[in-house]
Amino acid sequence: MENQPARRPEAREVHLDGAQVRVLAHPLRMRLLGALRLDGPATATTLAGKLDTNTGATSYHLRQLADAGLVAEAPDLGSGRQRWWRAAHEISHFEPTDFDDDPDARAAVEWIMAHQVRYLVEAAQRWRAVSADEDRAWRDAAGMGDLVLALDPPRLRALNDELWAVVMRYRDEVAPPAPDTRDVHVFLAAFPRVEQ
Repeated sequence: MENQPARRPEAREVHLDGAQVRVLAHPLRMRLLGALRLDGPATATTLAGKLDTNTGATSYHLRQLADAGLVAEAPDLGSGRQRWWRAAHEISHFEPTDFDDDPDARAAVEWIMAHQVRYLVEAAQRWRAVSADEDRAWRDAAGMGDLVLALDPPRLRALNDELWAVVMRYRDEVAPPAPDTRDVHVFLAAFPRVEQ
């Protein structure tokens, strides 16, 4: 039998409901959930230090995320009075039209999507700021591009689904890490062109 890379377990996903998007539409809550997903379980104190905020605000917003089912306590990690938290899901998603009949959730979704765009821009700018000092292999491997295609909604959906499947395939393949392995941001964006 051929050697095949090991597979990660299926990603724990949640299809967000209106209450969850309303809770998530907050800058610190987005950062807390992101930190728990990327770096694993942590205490409010650790997260406050990492995110340059105070422990009280961090604890409050972790409880809000927990009430919405987006984070959970990790009691097996704590000792004594330390309260550890973990992300309840690796991936959260929604269809923007899920909330057409809920103006508050729709506003929250608009904020979340705008936040994702800001995050993309900030992440790209951070890379550009240091890339000149990076190894040539990383500079050549990293990239960005754009192309305009003529697609109808079903084909745009198919394109996005296929691209996401490719990304998930790379995520799921667990091969022994090479010495130069690093975490890499992957952003997917495909949407209708709007004239200026």
